[in-house]
Amino acid sequence: MQDIEEQDRPREKIRKRGVTCLSDQELIVTILGSGVPGRNVRDLAKEISDVIERDPDAVGYQELAGIRGMGPAKISQIIACLELGRRRYCRQGRKPKISSPSDVLPLVSHLSGKKQEHFLCITLNGANEPIETRTISMGLLNHSLVHPREVYADAITDRAASIICVHNHPSGTLEPSSQDLTITRQLADAGTIVGIRLLDHLIVTDSGWLSMKERGLI
Repeated sequence: MQDIEEQDRPREKIRKRGVTCLSDQELIVTILGSGVPGRNVRDLAKEISDVIERDPDAVGYQELAGIRGMGPAKISQIIACLELGRRRYCRQGRKPKISSPSDVLPLVSHLSGKKQEHFLCITLNGANEPIETRTISMGLLNHSLVHPREVYADAITDRAASIICVHNHPSGTLEPSSQDLTITRQLADAGTIVGIRLLDHLIVTDSGWLSMKERGLI
């Protein structure tokens, strides 16, 4: 991994923040260890990730052998790790993956009918799988109740790669208030500093939801 800056090396991230903070490509980089003549390890990892994403259940020796630079040793490393993951999946089941704002809604369905505002934080690993969903505050949102340190303290403990925040509007309006926008900006800025990205901030009501990310507010 000599072609990667030290602070960006997956092994360094694992040492400092734990393995859950790594993206899928960074996990592959860690497994490979190094690139091959003419190909750096990140390019190789991206192509492997693309092959796996196309059909995770059909990836085998031949599929990986078609990637330039993949020899028997590296192919065997990847296949062995995939098989280990499959066996764990069979025993434990798969966590839901958050790929769109609507994927968040089942995690916060308990907010339906609430008469007070609730502010929640969902921590996610590097694969965008939820780690924990926590209530940060209840009542009217303000700077003192929703402070970045309160939101990110648990995210750091979880060794999260990112977070999604959600709060409800009992009034039924989906328009973010000026306070909502201020809190969102503060959380996004704090996330940049601590290295845990704010992926989205959702407002939910009994009749709908709004994604600040999709609205262009993050």
